[in-house]
Amino acid sequence: MENAGPARRFPPVVELALVSLGLVVIGGIVMASSLPKRPPLTVPVVIAVVSALLLAAAAVLLARLRDFAWDRFWLVFRWALLAYIVSAGMIAFAFIRDHTRGSPLAVALAMLAMFALDVPVMIAFTVARYSSPPHGR
Repeated sequence: MENAGPARRFPPVVELALVSLGLVVIGGIVMASSLPKRPPLTVPVVIAVVSALLLAAAAVLLARLRDFAWDRFWLVFRWALLAYIVSAGMIAFAFIRDHTRGSPLAVALAMLAMFALDVPVMIAFTVARYSSPPHGR
């Protein structure tokens, strides 16, 4: 195998999205730990806000990339997003069907939305970073 030269360095998009996803999971566990009583929401809300900030930071770093396989990124992102919207939608349906209402439902839905974005970003970024960017741009 030929040495292609120094490997291109990318910003920590996957790492930020992964920590964001981990926080969403922790927030869900914190909320579930007090069921069937109404969960205290301070910790899950703080976790959701930090998770959203990490996801936003990943998006900003991603948007600043030049000479990147954007066509491949968007192709993979759209299909992965569709799959994770379906998954998050089924989980949301379970919460609603289980009579979760008000603020706990809002926090859970916010965390599900981040779940539905975190994973497609990680998948699409990983595919695109190992794809060749289009030439001549």
